[in-house]
Amino acid sequence: MSKKKIVILFSGKGSNMLRIIQEVQKHENIEVVAAITNKKDAEGIEKIKPFDIALNIISHKDYDSREEFDQELVNRINYYQPHLVVLAGFMRILTPIFTQNIKSINLHPSMLPLFKGAKAIEMSYENPDKPAGISVHWVSEELDGGSVIAQKELHRIQGEEFESFKNRIHLLEYELLPQVVVSLLQ
Repeated sequence: MSKKKIVILFSGKGSNMLRIIQEVQKHENIEVVAAITNKKDAEGIEKIKPFDIALNIISHKDYDSREEFDQELVNRINYYQPHLVVLAGFMRILTPIFTQNIKSINLHPSMLPLFKGAKAIEMSYENPDKPAGISVHWVSEELDGGSVIAQKELHRIQGEEFESFKNRIHLLEYELLPQVVVSLLQ
């Protein structure tokens, strides 16, 4: 039986990437074959070292345009022939060069279609009359606009400080994203 292969893209701490790796290790038919980061100093680089997973650092700063960077990203991903690409804190707006060639999912810290973009947690916190939570969705050409695969709502706590709210959002992410990855590949 051949294994289903995953490539993970990340830009920062790699916390969600680590949760995916840990969950996938419980399943004999799925493996993370590579991780790609666009930041040479991403904290997640250290987190992946204990695992037998190829690490690729492709700095977007080394390319003259988003399209050139995305083409290199597509080429590198295709080298691994993954069944699924997971954006786990990959902080890049992707061009059609990527979105039309790579089947991928993204984690977003709001109840889409609410609060798209990089400041979703802050916007969600500042709008207590709207539901808070997280979404896993297919990546499309529209920023945070692809079809939602799964969502998990966060219960609001009256008077909660922002840091506590943000930490609880991250805990939901650590739970839902690995579950969705496994379910898509089972």
